Amino acid sequence: MLDYLQPEELLFLDIETVPEHPTFQNLPAELQPLFLKKTERLRNNNESDDEHYFNHAGIYAEFGKVVCISMAYLKKNNDTYQLLLKSLAADDERVVLENFLHIITQEKFSKMKFCGHNIREFDIPFLCRRLLIQNMSVPENLDFSGKKPWEVPLIDTLQLWSFGDKKHYTSLKLLALLLGIDSPKEEMDGKDVGRVYWIEKNLPRIVEYCEKDVITVAQLVLRFKRIPLLLPEHIRRSP
Repeated sequence: MLDYLQPEELLFLDIETVPEHPTFQNLPAELQPLFLKKTERLRNNNESDDEHYFNHAGIYAEFGKVVCISMAYLKKNNDTYQLLLKSLAADDERVVLENFLHIITQEKFSKMKFCGHNIREFDIPFLCRRLLIQNMSVPENLDFSGKKPWEVPLIDTLQLWSFGDKKHYTSLKLLALLLGIDSPKEEMDGKDVGRVYWIEKNLPRIVEYCEKDVITVAQLVLRFKRIPLLLPEHIRRSP
């Protein structure tokens, strides 16, 4: 599988997002009814406006923000792959996005294909929308508009696993378990990120959570290609 692809061609990517404001009341008044309208299908009958906002705003680029982007790439050393990992995290989303753009527009990384789990439907669209909201330009390697499917520099492990079944969804945790890879995110789930950020104020914990996704996706690609998995000593983190 993936005989056409070399692991060194991939830039593994995952983002973590949270509600842009700590409460529904902090959301600008003109946006409050628009949020409720956009998310009404997700609402539980027993949720207050504040609970509904806190539980769901982070998945929408119009009402959430990026607090962490983790990236990694594989490098071969004496027939053994090493994973070089770096995370960008800050309360100021603009700082995170600026640092991200600085990395992916470098010549080395601008030629790589982005790789992640459900990256086509979530991570890349969310990043592009937030860039525009922050009045920042979308670089060429993130702008897929007008490109033919085979021209898009993106590998999505969710789509690889679906084998063309458009109705199919498998979580990263389930897929990792099925393929004998250490399961990511054992202590947190996506719904917990907003709470950890706004209530616990524990951004380092979110970074660790994000990095586990990136490592797991890299392991999936190696597994798909029947290449030995990474050991802990093969993973290096950059400051």
